[in-house]
Amino acid sequence: MIEILISFAFATAVLSLSPGPDNIFVITQSIVNGTKYGIATVLGLMSGCLVHTTLVAFGVSAIIKENESLFFIIKLLGASYLLFLAYKVYKSDAKIVLSNTNIQKESVFQLFKKGFIMNVLNPKVALFFLAFFPQFLFSKTISTVIQFYTLGGIFILVSFLVFAGIALLSGSISSYLKENDKVGVYLKWGQVTVFIFIAIMILL
Repeated sequence: MIEILISFAFATAVLSLSPGPDNIFVITQSIVNGTKYGIATVLGLMSGCLVHTTLVAFGVSAIIKENESLFFIIKLLGASYLLFLAYKVYKSDAKIVLSNTNIQKESVFQLFKKGFIMNVLNPKVALFFLAFFPQFLFSKTISTVIQFYTLGGIFILVSFLVFAGIALLSGSISSYLKENDKVGVYLKWGQVTVFIFIAIMILL
């Protein structure tokens, strides 16, 4: 059980570090508005993750209780989706583009709300959670709802630590990313590797 949770935490950390709209948004808001505003954005994003965790916990748990075969189909679809994400990352440009032009200063609450809405209304997050979480269920005796919330808690904690670190070091990180083109390549292939590894783990 511990090994599965550690693997989940490691995969989450790699994915959180990979360049994407969320962490780029955190960097730019932190640079323009200040660190506490970046942290507010992170808290909003993580609150949105809690909503997605709840939807997956109760939705997938109900499916497991009703039909094991249907759950197996969901796992296969999840593996396919993760491979699709790996392909999309592979085909994407590894260059990390940071721009803080035309970004207006907003209040802490406004940035929290924006982060929350960005996350909750993003269907890709819902699909990712549906594909990612069921592969790391770690017990046949513990309630699946509790397991999903455990995974969601780990995901939120690890992502918060990574994103908060990004907010705190936003100035240094943005300068480093602009000066080192290879960083984007390393992060890109790290993300591809994690997606493929999890997908293979499901299929085998």
